[in-house]
Amino acid sequence: MRFSSFLATAFFLLPLVSEAGRPALNDKEVPATLDDFRAIQAALQKNLERARAATVCLEIGGGSGSAVIISADGLVLTAAHVTGKVGQEVKVIMEDGRELKGMSLGLNSETDSAMLQIVDEGPLPFVEVDEEDCSELGDWVFSLGHSGGFDKERGVNVRVGRLVLDSESTIQSDCLLIGGDSGGPLFNLEGQLIGIHSRVGKSLEDSKHVPVREFQSHWDELKESQFIGEGAFAKKVVPGSGFLGILVEQDAEEGLMVTELFPDGVASKAGLKVGDRITKIAGEAATKDVLAAKLAELGVGDKLALIWISGEETKEETLTLGERP
Repeated sequence: MRFSSFLATAFFLLPLVSEAGRPALNDKEVPATLDDFRAIQAALQKNLERARAATVCLEIGGGSGSAVIISADGLVLTAAHVTGKVGQEVKVIMEDGRELKGMSLGLNSETDSAMLQIVDEGPLPFVEVDEEDCSELGDWVFSLGHSGGFDKERGVNVRVGRLVLDSESTIQSDCLLIGGDSGGPLFNLEGQLIGIHSRVGKSLEDSKHVPVREFQSHWDELKESQFIGEGAFAKKVVPGSGFLGILVEQDAEEGLMVTELFPDGVASKAGLKVGDRITKIAGEAATKDVLAAKLAELGVGDKLALIWISGEETKEETLTLGERP
């Protein structure tokens, strides 16, 4: 079932509601009447604007994923394989193109859940979370995400489907997900967040999500920036494993003189050349001891800020450390 199918008409009817407060059409095997389709459409139209405004694109180290804001002060839920690590800076892009600064908090490497905090001041648009975990198999849902990365002209993609599986740590829908949707939100028809996109199965409509209850069970640890578990969705950074690809000597004047660069290494790709002089490392005066200490602390994927002089030009860049060959 595709979202476009429900926008083909211009009717605006409220969903039929059961005594339990859930849309009655959730209990039908299939929509039985045209009014059922109109009810799904009306629910989407009622909740979509707010949901889209709170769905953001995350850009980290050349890759991108999706996420959703759940509080006015910028608390964000996403997938662990999107943030990848604890305590790294993340670019958060709102649907209107506004760019904000975020910092990754904790993650659960076994269930693929993660938190992030937007550093810039709010208030920010946010969505309501289904804290009571009320969803059931067969419920109609809709998913949002920045499929393929941020595209301001297109905006957030919307897909409609139903819940087809519910296990302890995973829920599954038949909403179509592709690359870039990971970390994005899954909503019930009341516009409440019920899950976060985790992975796509053998079929593109075999979409798996982390249920909100998994976030709730580790809420404090995630907010306290803890790395949980030893699962496949994220790997702990090993201190000292990061590779810069550079040899230096202490310069007689100031800083470190570049004497050798490894081909295709991080430093070489950043534009450093033999004979350049590094003057600052992570804000400190550049010495061999400072460089050795920083590299001993950092691992693959960690960032290191350098300032160096090349000819008559002073350059500054934050490099992402690579793997040791």
